[in-house]
Amino acid sequence: MVRAVRLLIALAALLCATPWSATALTQDDEGAILLVAHPAFRDLDYRQTVLLAAPGPTGGHVGVILNRPTRRSLSSLFPEHEPSKKVMEPVRYGGPFSRGALVALIKTDAAPGAGSVQVMKNLYMAFRVNTIDQVIETNPNDVRYYVGYVGWRPGELKAEIDRGIWSVLSADVDVVFRKDTEGLWEEMLQQTRRIRAGFEIPYAAAFIGPFSKAIFDPR
Repeated sequence: MVRAVRLLIALAALLCATPWSATALTQDDEGAILLVAHPAFRDLDYRQTVLLAAPGPTGGHVGVILNRPTRRSLSSLFPEHEPSKKVMEPVRYGGPFSRGALVALIKTDAAPGAGSVQVMKNLYMAFRVNTIDQVIETNPNDVRYYVGYVGWRPGELKAEIDRGIWSVLSADVDVVFRKDTEGLWEEMLQQTRRIRAGFEIPYAAAFIGPFSKAIFDPR
């Protein structure tokens, strides 16, 4: 009986933990991911946010918030820079790190220049002024521009995922470049819940039928 109860407890723990921790660990180690803030996460910088995160060049991770557009244009931030007037999309708030710095996500099949990080296939994140300036002059509108970014030390993002601060989804360039991000957090949150429900069904089935009788049969 004791052995059966222990087995039941172990299965219950597996039911609760597996859909999130296994997926998060795999995706966190391999490449770019989308992070969906937990509804109870009330930090003003990250409340109801969706982030793109990717491994950094020197360990840890870097990323930007996808659903915090501002009302500022790039030309309003750099009025003396004539090429900035070509940029149609508003600048977005990327995160609390280096709030005065401009960061760019660039659709391109090759590294746009020095100081850029490949986030996923045909998508790079650029941090250096010279690289971003060149992109603005040559291909200004296949880009998202952010003020600030988010950074994690080695192991820090994994710890936050394990604590439940973030739910994890595969990175999707269409989500990254969506023009209207209103409602994006709610949409991504529902998607994580559907995935979780899909994981729970096969585990819940383990409690049905002959196996459940073997555990609960008072004989």
